[in-house]
Amino acid sequence: MSEEKAPVAADIKDMSYEQARDELVAVVGKLEQGGVSLEESIGLWERGEALATRCEEWLQGARERLDAAKKARAE
Repeated sequence: MSEEKAPVAADIKDMSYEQARDELVAVVGKLEQGGVSLEESIGLWERGEALATRCEEWLQGARERLDAAKKARAE
């Protein structure tokens, strides 16, 4: 399975926030519907975790930029 994770991470690391968020919504929808094998569910879960991490990275970057802008404005 570790061989499968590298392409996923490479794929996700280049996504915009909106791309990662939209795909995460789709992944969650598939998991909630059910009807997929255990193996596919695990793969979807792992991809969802990676997508959520990417969204968090974007949000953290946005927070840092806002904080820097506020600090610069205050000076």
